[in-house]
Amino acid sequence: MDYIGRTIEDRIREKLGNGKAVILYGPRQSGKTTLSKRIMESLGVPYVSMTGDDDDDAGMFSRITRERWNMILGQASAVLIDEAQKIGDIGRAVKLLVDTRPDIQVILTGSSSFYLASASEEPLTGRKNVFTLYPFSFSELSGASTPYEEMKKLERRLIFGSYPEIVTDEENARENLNLLSDSYLFRDVLQYGGIKKPEVLRRILRALALQVGSTVSVNELANTVGGSTTLVESYLALLEEAFIIFRLGSYSTNQRNELRKSGKYYFHDNGILNSIRNNFSLLSARDDAGALWENYLVSERVRRNSNLGLDVESYFWRTTDQMEVDYVEVSDGKVSAFEFKWNPAKKARVSRAFINRYPASSVSVISPENYFEFLS
Repeated sequence: MDYIGRTIEDRIREKLGNGKAVILYGPRQSGKTTLSKRIMESLGVPYVSMTGDDDDDAGMFSRITRERWNMILGQASAVLIDEAQKIGDIGRAVKLLVDTRPDIQVILTGSSSFYLASASEEPLTGRKNVFTLYPFSFSELSGASTPYEEMKKLERRLIFGSYPEIVTDEENARENLNLLSDSYLFRDVLQYGGIKKPEVLRRILRALALQVGSTVSVNELANTVGGSTTLVESYLALLEEAFIIFRLGSYSTNQRNELRKSGKYYFHDNGILNSIRNNFSLLSARDDAGALWENYLVSERVRRNSNLGLDVESYFWRTTDQMEVDYVEVSDGKVSAFEFKWNPAKKARVSRAFINRYPASSVSVISPENYFEFLS
C-alpha cells in the first residue's frame, strides 16, 4: 500500500511559519514521526532531526542557551524533536528558541501527553499549535483505496484495528498488536505515570475491555481490581493521557432521572481492545460483536471530529430507569443522537424518552449499511 495521507496534514501546514511551535501528540506507532518528517522535507529547507530516545540528543537540552541552540541548528531553518516528552525542561528550551529565533520552525512529537503537556503548558503559552494524530481513520483508509474496498475490511478493522503497522502488515497483525499493547503503550504509562501497582493497572485495562459500552462506576471498578478509588481514578487519567482509552460523560440538562456523573470508557483502537481481551477470533465465533461495533464507531467518530478540527462535545445518554442512547453529539447548540446496531435486520429504536425531552434533536440509527456517511 502506498503512502496513506493523514487528514490533519493540511491543518498542520496552515500553522507553519507563524513563529509558533507545532506539538503533535498521539500514541506510539500512530505515524507521528513519518508525518512530521514528511512535513519537514516538504519545506525544502535544511532541518535538524533529534529524538528524546537518544541520550546524546536529550543531553543537549540539559543546560540550553541561545549559543547552544545556534550550535545545534547550524544552517538549518527547522528542527524536529521526536519523543520530546523524554527531554527534561523541553518547554523552556523551545520557548527560548521560539522567542529568540521566530524564523525557525519547531515541531515536537510526544506519545505521552501527561508529561509533555505539563512540561510545555506554561512555557509555551501562546507559542504553540497542538494537534493529535491517532491511528488511521476510516476516511484516511478509504482515501488510500476506495470507500467500497475499505468497507469490505470492516470485520478486520473491528478485530485488528487500524494502527499503521497493522494495516500495512496484515500477516503479522496479532503478533504486532500484542507487542504494541505490551511493550509500547503500556510501557509509556509505567514509565511516565509513576505507577507503583502495575498489576492494578493491568486489571483496570482488562475490566474496561470487558465492559465496553457499559457505564463504569469508579467505586465498583476499585472493588473489582483491588485498589482505592483515588488510585483507580489516577490510573484512569493516565490511561487517557497515554491515548489508550477515553471517557464519555453522560449528557444531561438536569432533567428528571438523567444520569449526570456516570461515564463510559472506550478504547482508541479496536485492535488494542482485542489484544487486552486476548481474543482475535472472527465475529462468527464471538458474542461481543455489538460491543466491538460500538467501540469502533465511537472511537472512529471521535477521531474524525478531531482530525477535522471540529468543535464537538461527545456523550452518551441514560436515565435511572434504563432509557438510553448510545452516542450524543452537541455542536453549536445542536443535539444529534445516534443508536448503533450491528445487525441491520434487528429493529432499532432510539429511546422515545430522549426524543420527548429533546424534540429539536436529530436522531439516526447507524448500522453496517450506512456507517460510511457517519465516518466520512
